[in-house]
Amino acid sequence: MTSTLPSKPRKLPTQAIGAKVFHWLNIISLFIMLTSGLQIYNANPVFGGRSGLHIPPLFTLGGWLAGGRHWHFAAMWLFSLNLVWYGLYILITRRWRHRFVGSNDIKALQKSQNPKRLIYAWHRIAYTSIIPILLLALFTGIGMYKPAQFPWIVDLFGGWQQLRIFHFSSVPLFIIFVMVHWWLGSKAGGSELTDSMFW
Repeated sequence: MTSTLPSKPRKLPTQAIGAKVFHWLNIISLFIMLTSGLQIYNANPVFGGRSGLHIPPLFTLGGWLAGGRHWHFAAMWLFSLNLVWYGLYILITRRWRHRFVGSNDIKALQKSQNPKRLIYAWHRIAYTSIIPILLLALFTGIGMYKPAQFPWIVDLFGGWQQLRIFHFSSVPLFIIFVMVHWWLGSKAGGSELTDSMFW
């Protein structure tokens, strides 16, 4: 007669409270910036001028141009301060060494046959890609907010209309990043890993 040992329960992934707060504040601030940004867009659409494509009010926040701007800048400060404190957090805890792409990740993509290692490499690449997206949104946003104080930003992007297009393009780039970030996280650790980022 054989006896079976009880299987050891699988340890569920856990995250530091700082990571949970960071992700929640990002989701909230990005949602507010997206919907209020669409309200600002409706005041003078990037594509087609004032008679161009308008976003239905259901997907906008602020009610009118000034309301949209107030919400947008409030969320921008929340988002920016959240990034600053999280940047300091990963710098002090040295977590940055495991967050961003390195030469070993590039080598892994070329040589590794380990699916898990490849997922981690792609995840770090995706994580690193958010830096130029953030810089694009930041510089174009500053240029639109204070064009008289920062005319060189407007000139850098080829003029006011082009600046607006570049700023608007940061929205789908953010959405693509979030989707890829979530998908790679779920591939690396399943729904338990992605859930642990919030709960």
